Amino acid sequence: MCRFGFITYRRALVFGKFLVERGKIRKIASTSVKLAGDGPNARIEMIEIPASGTDGTSKVMPKTCAHALVLAIALATTICVSGCATKTAETAPNLAVPVSVAKAEQKTVPINLTVIGSGEAYSTVSIKAQVNAVLQTVHFKQGDFVKKGQLLFTLDSRPFQAELAQAQANLAKDQAQADLDKVQAERYGKLFAAGVAAKEQFDTFQATAEAQDAAVRADKAAVQTATLDMQYCSIYSPIDGRTGALQVYPGNLVKQNDVPILIVINQITPLYVDFSVPEQYLGAIKKYMASGRLRVQATPYGDTIAQDGYLVFVDNSVDNTTGTIKLKATFPNTNHRLWPGQFSNVALRLAEDENAILVPSQAVQTGQSGDYIFVVTPDMTAESRPVKVARTVGGESVIAQGIKPGETVITDGQLRLIPGIKVQIKDSGPAANQPAGS
Repeated sequence: MCRFGFITYRRALVFGKFLVERGKIRKIASTSVKLAGDGPNARIEMIEIPASGTDGTSKVMPKTCAHALVLAIALATTICVSGCATKTAETAPNLAVPVSVAKAEQKTVPINLTVIGSGEAYSTVSIKAQVNAVLQTVHFKQGDFVKKGQLLFTLDSRPFQAELAQAQANLAKDQAQADLDKVQAERYGKLFAAGVAAKEQFDTFQATAEAQDAAVRADKAAVQTATLDMQYCSIYSPIDGRTGALQVYPGNLVKQNDVPILIVINQITPLYVDFSVPEQYLGAIKKYMASGRLRVQATPYGDTIAQDGYLVFVDNSVDNTTGTIKLKATFPNTNHRLWPGQFSNVALRLAEDENAILVPSQAVQTGQSGDYIFVVTPDMTAESRPVKVARTVGGESVIAQGIKPGETVITDGQLRLIPGIKVQIKDSGPAANQPAGS
């Protein structure tokens, strides 16, 4: 009969005087099987002190006894390891985990559609020359803000001064001839009425006077054209706006309505922001627009201050390639924070939720079963509460289900928590100075 046994002493196992080695059991003076480490890192350390037989070799036990001893070792090891690896709120050390907390608040929050938009100039003007002339002077610097009516360019006007003088001289000559023809026509009209002059002569002088009057009118038009050409030599800004890069420099010949253009002026006060939303929101947008203007907020990339504006345009068709519809909002932009072509985070406010429950977004944790939040109970223990997050507004999450107003939620330190464990609030804010749930 095979006889063996084991006892436990200070987490060490002593198995009779036998040792299992390579499928055989041989007798030794003593064997200590020591459990080292905690939890899943526990391991067995065996210390062997051989015992010599009468012939100087170790004695080997029968195989059936070896199998029984192996089972005993495995059973004892499993009991010890599993007992050390289990961690619950009851077996955990009675130490409070420091956490940061915040109160769940109930307040009015906007219902927004958040998309990406880009700035668009309220109006854009490309300045071109209206006459062929040499560019003489530029009266602004590139990138300057200019006012409506401000002088921008001066062209060489000397050729047009000569043309104007010539047109005025032709007008004076033709005007004098027209006056003479008119007098002669009137004289022959009287002679014809008295029966002295022939009707043919009267008709001739009458036609000559009328033709000369037409020549005078043509000369006046030529004078006006020359005057306009003179005025076109001074180019003024048609709008308030900001100039872009100068395309033509003084000394170059510019041509009438030709390229390159002289300058581009963008009106940025006010300014449009273009953005697109999925077509499924079109019905809601039209519904809320019927009740009044919809507010829009735009925050440029790299900025933290939102600019307020209003929705002013909804496109008349949906883009079939993207399934979106184009919208435009206008912003006063007096501080010039928005810029044409610059991307912005756009929030279109459809309505407001007056009884929303909000918690800091960092309080929401994600697990295998969905979102959850650790709540501090009145007895200062952590409770895991499943929640349903409706949406996120800024750095706060709107909780549709699972949290009540005034409850204390944990915002930092969740990695060290298990349900039921004691917590200690380390915040210095109002939530730390009053009991949880009060």
